[in-house]
Amino acid sequence: MAAAGPLPPCGDLAAVRGKLRGLLRFLRRAVPIARAHTVDFYTAGLWERFVEASPARVMRALRAQGLPAGERPPEAAAGSSGISDFSNIFCENSQKLVNVEAFALVAKYYSLPYFGVCTPLEQLLSTLAGNQQQRPVIKVKPDDFMNAKKSHEVQVMSELIGCIADFCGIKQVIDLGSGKGYLSSFLSMQYGLKVYGIDSSNVNTHGAKERNRKLKKHWRVYQTRSRAHVSDQVLEKAKDSTSPDEEKCKMSIKEELIGVDSNRTNQDKRSISHSVLSDFTDVVISDVTRQMENHPDPLPKRTDSLLLEDRLPLLNILPVDAIELVSPVPEDCRKLAEEHKEREKTVTIKSQAKESNQSNIYSPLTSFITAESELCDIITDLEDCIMVGLHTCGDLAANTLRIFTSKSEIKGVCSVGCCYHLLSEKDENQCPDYTLEMWGFPMCQYLKEEGWCCGRNARMSACLALERVAVGQGLATESLFYRAVLQDIIKECYGITECDKHVGKVYSKSTSFSDYVRKSLKKLELDDSKLTEKMIIEYYEKYKPRMNELEAFNMLKVVLAPCIETLILLDRLCYLKEQDNIAWSALVKLFDPVKSPRCYAVIALKEQPCFQVEASC
Repeated sequence: MAAAGPLPPCGDLAAVRGKLRGLLRFLRRAVPIARAHTVDFYTAGLWERFVEASPARVMRALRAQGLPAGERPPEAAAGSSGISDFSNIFCENSQKLVNVEAFALVAKYYSLPYFGVCTPLEQLLSTLAGNQQQRPVIKVKPDDFMNAKKSHEVQVMSELIGCIADFCGIKQVIDLGSGKGYLSSFLSMQYGLKVYGIDSSNVNTHGAKERNRKLKKHWRVYQTRSRAHVSDQVLEKAKDSTSPDEEKCKMSIKEELIGVDSNRTNQDKRSISHSVLSDFTDVVISDVTRQMENHPDPLPKRTDSLLLEDRLPLLNILPVDAIELVSPVPEDCRKLAEEHKEREKTVTIKSQAKESNQSNIYSPLTSFITAESELCDIITDLEDCIMVGLHTCGDLAANTLRIFTSKSEIKGVCSVGCCYHLLSEKDENQCPDYTLEMWGFPMCQYLKEEGWCCGRNARMSACLALERVAVGQGLATESLFYRAVLQDIIKECYGITECDKHVGKVYSKSTSFSDYVRKSLKKLELDDSKLTEKMIIEYYEKYKPRMNELEAFNMLKVVLAPCIETLILLDRLCYLKEQDNIAWSALVKLFDPVKSPRCYAVIALKEQPCFQVEASC
């Protein structure tokens, strides 16, 4: 492993706790908005309880508070450990929100893009690149294998994982919650890593195996295309920068290569082209033509009379030292042909052996992972490795970090979590068998001592995508409105205030509000004959003028969502900082949040040879 420069500063435990302290001061006042469920919007009178201003004023204020991308809210609004005075934001007596502009500004300050707690991806990659091993120049984009969102995620995350693997001198990767195996497959094929993808679903594992088999079948086609593209670029660049003398020299070499001589006949040319170039191109023609059947520029069909001019483009994919630049004589050509046949046999044997060795480079496995799982019981050849997870749901993200800290074989972790609403939380008593240390949230000792609890609704709101809403991919206001009105119908007409059953995706299958109500009641196993069509319409007409209240309230939750996510991710970072065996840990923004809203990775490394961290860390 080559020596690398110091890793970027990432903040120590005291700094992270200081950030958490400031964030908690704000959330203690603001989190009731996030904890409120829009299903109960009308039945619980949420607008009157939490907001002083009118819906129109709230919407105007939120639109006016958008800061330019990348700009941090003014430091003048914050003290050394955050903003301390919230008296002008919330009424001291009623606790209602009174200053929407200040609320939006402070919420932005306490979100990850502006909070000053993230390490830039470019800075981290630049540092890790000092340890970058020589990789093949072929870079195959995964666009043809998966949708645009997944392609973006896999491409960015796999590059980082590849750099971390080089930095740690590691070849084995464990992908927890591997799902369909997109990341695992790409890591194995593009970066040559030995990957174990572990998923709790046997269906996912079976699908991943089949998908991986198909990917391998087509992988060489994409490699060939990329290699040809790279060669064309290199030759084009060389041509553009060639001096007249150099060009003349190259033309002379080209004439020697293709055997062009003014004294030779066309028959001589065909003879030489068939004798010499077949040694280099016969196998290439048959292989590449087969693999590139669907290439937009198909190769000419091979015939016994294939001329030199037809074969020349194929030379571009060969190594630059594959051809001896001499004008061969017929006897040399025969000798060269015999030597090539022997080399071809050797190459074929080596290729088959290599393919056999690579057949298990990605292994999908089925297992339910907990914090107490023994990896050596799942992976028989467990060695020093990196543990990764791309959008691991709920507690799996937290357990990934716990396994990392407890297993000496795991030298690094790169985890992007999702589905915060599925996290277990002590005070919600979702899993009575959990020990105090095994809850999905909180993880760090600091928040445990604070006795902090988010609540499922707040964690659910953390999944809202502010960036998507900002670019016009807004909330499904009408479906939320339908559900809130339905809740009032259920309460008044059926006397039910709490229900364990869920309506689900009835809205998308409904033609009108009346149709929605009747389908929902049937799904909830309630008698819809109690309601006449007139009664249903009256409920709709009653609340339709107040639909703007629900829209404005949900926008407040959207603005607050990044703060809840910041709390969850800072909890995980703080947990890592509290461990003695972690040398470096940070939060890193990996993805475009519009394409992939859960875009932050928790990254940590254990002590490595020649490991350095900047002193300011």
